[in-house]
Amino acid sequence: MIKTNELSKIFKTDEIETTALNRINLEIERGEFVAVMGPSGCGKSTLLNILGLLDTPTTGDFYFLGENVAGYSEKQRAKIRKKNIGFIFQNFNLIDQLTVFENVEMPLIYLGMSTKERKRRVEVALEQMQISHRLKHYPNQLSGGQQQRVAVARAIVSKPQFILADEPTGNLDSAHGDEVMNILAELNNMGATIIMVTHSHSDAEHAQRVVTLFDGQLLEEKYQKVSA
Repeated sequence: MIKTNELSKIFKTDEIETTALNRINLEIERGEFVAVMGPSGCGKSTLLNILGLLDTPTTGDFYFLGENVAGYSEKQRAKIRKKNIGFIFQNFNLIDQLTVFENVEMPLIYLGMSTKERKRRVEVALEQMQISHRLKHYPNQLSGGQQQRVAVARAIVSKPQFILADEPTGNLDSAHGDEVMNILAELNNMGATIIMVTHSHSDAEHAQRVVTLFDGQLLEEKYQKVSA
């Protein structure tokens, strides 16, 4: 599903050049659940942004569904992104002025879906996340765990093939964090390909493979038995 070849990302200013990613070679198969780990500043978020087509590499190749998208424009990347990728962020990134229903509906509006189909899809996603009883509430009326459930519903409402999660339990207590990880594991069991950046070893236990980055380089790949 995803393949990178000698992928590098360099950030430049007038005085300094920083190599965020250094010749990363990585393959991710359809249906995998991969955790990306490493210390702060090692390149995890940069890698996630490139894999999610939010950014482009400086050098190297990036194949997404067999297509080399490394040099694509933002318009080209956005077209692929909105059809194939769902994002789950640490800070939820919900729009405060919109209700739960409206937040989850937003990706479907960008896809040009009919009002009737949008309503059906949103209701199904909210029911799956067990948050449908809050559909008329606003984000500031929800607990952290409830907000993350809404964020997950928004990520899956368009039925993406690929889900990217950036520290999805980072702002949650352990109980709500466990809930979110169980949801991600369930989505993976249903066929979604998931890449998750995390500092949590317990969260990483839900993944089939752990990729460790250090100073922008891929240090280790470890396959593991998934925790129950």
